[in-house]
Order: sequence, then structure tokens, then C-alpha cells
Amino acid sequence: MPNTASAKKRLRQNDKLRLLNRSRKSALRSQIRKVREAVQAGDAEKAQSELRLAQKRIDQAAGKNIMHKNAAARTKSRLVKLVKTAG
Repeated sequence: MPNTASAKKRLRQNDKLRLLNRSRKSALRSQIRKVREAVQAGDAEKAQSELRLAQKRIDQAAGKNIMHKNAAARTKSRLVKLVKTAG
């Protein structure tokens, strides 16, 4: 347990950020899943619109260090390739 006031504050901040990062990561995964489901269903138009939103969320996650920038680039590349081959 933290002893100093600053350590206690840091612990509170870490708890808040962990929950925020967790929800952002979950939303990101859900968006990626929506793209894959749209491709599976054969709905090219929906897959394209979901892809745009997924790319935005991936970039935001990479910008906030929730996801590594190279992992973000790799994920976006694979999703674009998936949508192009399906559509």
C-alpha cells in the first residue's frame, strides 16, 4: 500500500487509467470483430464503413499507447487486405 500522499494519488490515477484503457481496448476489439463479421456476411458496403471506423479507433489506440504502433499498422493492413479480397 502507498504511504505518501503522492503515491496514493498515483494509485488512484492508475486505477482510473487502467479502467479507461480496458474499455478502449474492448471497444477496439469489438470494432475489429464487426469488420470481420461484415466480411463473413458478404456485405462489402458495411465492411467498408466498419473498416473506416476501425482504422480510426486503431490509430487512436496507438496514439494513446494502448496498442503498439507497429501492431496497429499490422492490424490495419490485415483488415484492409481482408476487405479488399472479400469485396
